[in-house]
Amino acid sequence: MEKFVINGGRRLTGEVAVSGAKNAALAIIPATVLSQDICVIENLPTSISDISYIIKALEYIGADVKLINSSTLYIDARRVNLYTIPDSITTHLRASYYFIGALLGRFGRANVAMPGGCYLGPRPIDQHIKGFELLGAKVSAEDKATVDVRCDKMRGTGIYLDVVSVGATANIMLAAVRAQGTTVIEQAAKEPHIVDLANFLNSMGADVRGAGTDVIKIRGVEHMHGCNYSIIPDQIEAGTFMVAAAATRGDVLIKNVIPKHLEPITAKLVECGAAVDENDDSVRVRLDRRPGKCNIKTMPHPGFPTDMQPQMAVLLSLADGQSVISESIWTNRFRYTEQLMRMGADITVEGRTAIINGIEQLKGASVRADDLRAGAAMIIAGLAATGKTEISDILHIDRGYEDVVGKFGELGADIRRLYCPDGSAAKAL
Repeated sequence: MEKFVINGGRRLTGEVAVSGAKNAALAIIPATVLSQDICVIENLPTSISDISYIIKALEYIGADVKLINSSTLYIDARRVNLYTIPDSITTHLRASYYFIGALLGRFGRANVAMPGGCYLGPRPIDQHIKGFELLGAKVSAEDKATVDVRCDKMRGTGIYLDVVSVGATANIMLAAVRAQGTTVIEQAAKEPHIVDLANFLNSMGADVRGAGTDVIKIRGVEHMHGCNYSIIPDQIEAGTFMVAAAATRGDVLIKNVIPKHLEPITAKLVECGAAVDENDDSVRVRLDRRPGKCNIKTMPHPGFPTDMQPQMAVLLSLADGQSVISESIWTNRFRYTEQLMRMGADITVEGRTAIINGIEQLKGASVRADDLRAGAAMIIAGLAATGKTEISDILHIDRGYEDVVGKFGELGADIRRLYCPDGSAAKAL
């Protein structure tokens, strides 16, 4: 068992570089099977566990995968010969469902065990299935353990998503690029990683237009080829460092970012009193006093991202006044508030709303990471708190953040990863 131990109360200062976008990579890596060729993907966060499992899935179906360097992957999909992925792989990550669309596009058949990942409330894939069926596929998921999809000839069609879904938008795109004719996805997700996936598919010879708007048009093609491609920076990792800088009343330059992707986060930090300076590929966040209050409602892009909601809750726990967070995406995203309250936070949760009365100081405590972004929030809380904080269940954090100890350590944080062989005594790794 591993945990993070943080001695808090230190201002974060200095510079940190953001890794490639996890959410973009998790769709782009499965998409390489559509090429039946060689792809080289750069700016990948290869050391996080989600990427490790998506690579294992790719290798399982026959791809030749090699790590060129710490952030570059060579993928030869020419020998992919399976359309089945077992639950021993899919149980570890939500994004395993992208192989359904990719394998359907390649083989006209996919048999993929149901995905795992963080539990944030019910996360059905009914919109994915709806899209595949409209493309002409027959879908069977009766045992609720696997999704079996098959189609002799996919044909482009109009698909209106009942709810805005990033996963469904991306999965339908993966299948539709090989369908005959034109597919139009309406009420499509507009997140940056949807745009990145579209750009990658186009680099392989697809014809995808309108990504970043709520209508995406895909003209199917018969053949796709390999390419070299660089993943966009991770907006959520960048946002996590931005909030950490503000919560510790620090001064941090976050590099390798696309400032436009960070606008909803920037706006709320400015509202809380932080100074945010934008450059071409970096942002600097400064705050030298207690943050002010603000209200947040999570929304699909370009609204405030749900994946930044827990981190902002930490900042608002230290704010001068009462703040309200409304969660419109997931039904079970406030579990982490119990951990913050162990550190002294004054939070009341009513359904999908959290009412936060700011206090002057959090105090170190033993807490856990309930999920990936909750874990990031616990790190920020530990950095801002007085005394020692121990965070358990950090496997969730390792799913989405590269080199947490190294990156925060470079900013002056006192953070260590400890290994507890018997669950009690700990020794430094």
